[in-house]
Amino acid sequence: MTDGIVVMTTTETQADGERLAHVLVEANLAACVQILPQMTSVYRWKDQIEYGKENLILIKTTRSAYPGVEAAIKGAHQYETPEIIAVPVEAGSAAYLAWLLESVEA
Repeated sequence: MTDGIVVMTTTETQADGERLAHVLVEANLAACVQILPQMTSVYRWKDQIEYGKENLILIKTTRSAYPGVEAAIKGAHQYETPEIIAVPVEAGSAAYLAWLLESVEA
C-alpha cells in the first residue's frame, strides 16, 4: 500500500476537464491528470434515468492531498453533485510513486 490514490470525477466537456486539471496540477494537488475521451454515462438523478456525454478525469494524487483535491473539484465543478471517488494505489513502480509524492508535496 502506498500514499498514492487515484481520484475520479467527470466533466461535461473536454475544456472543463482541462481547466480542472490545470487548477489541480498548478496547486500541487495532483502530479498528473488524465482526461479520457467522451463517454456515455447512464445514471439516476432526481428519480429519473439520465443519459449524458461526459469525460472521465483521473487524478493522480496522495491521501494527504485528498481534502484539497475534493475542495478544488467542488469549487470548480458545474455539477450540483460531482462524482468524486478515490481509490488506493496498491502498488506501482518505485520511481513513478516517488515522482508522484514529490510533485504533490512540492
